[in-house]
Order: sequence, then structure tokens, then C-alpha cells
Amino acid sequence: MRKYTLVIACAIVSISSVAQKKYDARLRKQLDSLMVEDQRYRQYMNTDAKSREALDSLWALQGRLDSLNVVFIEQVFKAKGYPGESTVGKPANETAWYIIQHSEKIKQYFPMMKEAGEKGELPQRLVAMMEDRLLTEDDKEQVYGTQATSIPAFDSAGHQTGVKGYVIWPIKDPEHVNERRKKAGFAETVEQNAKDMGIEYKKMTMEELRATRQAIIYRQP
Repeated sequence: MRKYTLVIACAIVSISSVAQKKYDARLRKQLDSLMVEDQRYRQYMNTDAKSREALDSLWALQGRLDSLNVVFIEQVFKAKGYPGESTVGKPANETAWYIIQHSEKIKQYFPMMKEAGEKGELPQRLVAMMEDRLLTEDDKEQVYGTQATSIPAFDSAGHQTGVKGYVIWPIKDPEHVNERRKKAGFAETVEQNAKDMGIEYKKMTMEELRATRQAIIYRQP
């Protein structure tokens, strides 16, 4: 019995070693560092106490880091393709997604993200979020209800004075959005997701949204 136990233990160790060796440890460490930089100043932006000047300063600092992150991740794409789960494991397989999601190159790299999701290298819910972001940037209905937008407030002279509130960006075929969300791997319904963002979910058309004059996309995550 001891002999069999030893054989099994050795087999487990061997399998574990193979599993560890299949990851690119150096790239994984680099991606972990990039993720820290991606969130370095963003973590301070979600507080109501920040003044407009303070937020502008934080965005400027984060913007410089974002630009450097994009340069690095594009080099990775050229050399290795998308650094997915089979290459760097979890959660490092999500880092490249965050870098592109926070860049101006979503349209360029969305096909790569979509392929990574189809191959199981990247969670489908992240692909869905990027698809929604891309659609909202093109002023089109989103599919999964992950993006929200602010409704600006104006004074009697027509000058913007602030933000009146937030709404979920119009959704294509809203009656079946929760089915799509579930299939993509979201745990929350669109109603719950809106509530988590402090928004009361209401169906809205693009025409209704445009009627509010200028809509400013509220970025998530």
C-alpha cells in the first residue's frame, strides 16, 4: 500500500511540475507588474471627495502609465499573440484585456480579444464588456448592459453645470439581455449590475438618450 501511495504522490508532483512549467513565468511577472501600474491612480479616482483639479491631475498621471503599458502589451501581441490562461495562468490572463480596455485601441484589438475568449484564454464576460464599450464608443446600442452614461445638467442659459444622474446605455433587444449576460458568464442581472453602480435601471432608446443632448460615457470598470 505504501508503494502505491508513493507512486501516486510522485505522479501528482510530476503533473504539478508540468503544469507549472507550461506557464511563462517571466511574462506572468511582467503582466502582474503592469496590472499594478494600470490601477496605480485609478484606485484613487472613485471617491466623491476629489476635486475636478485633483481628478484631472490623477488622469494625467494615469494616462502616462497607460501609454507605456500599451507599448509593452503591443510588443507581447506581436511576439506571442494574446497572453492567455494557457500561457500565463490566472489572473494574469486578464491583464492585457485591462490595458486595451483602458486605451484608445479597442477597435484594433477587439478581434484578438474575441478569439481569446472563444478559445477559453480569456473570460467571455470580459469580451462582452469590451464589445459593449466598443459599441458605445460608436454611438450604438450595447448588447450586455455593462456600460452606463451620465446625463448632464444645464442651467437656463444652456451651460452645463454638472451631472444630473446616470443611466444604463441603451441595450439592443433588452428583453433578452439577462439571457445573454448569463451565457457570457455574468453572475448579476442587468438590473443588479445597475444597482451596484448606484443606478436605477430603466430601458432607454438611442433617440431618448440623444434627446438629453450630450451624453458622456461612464467608464467601467
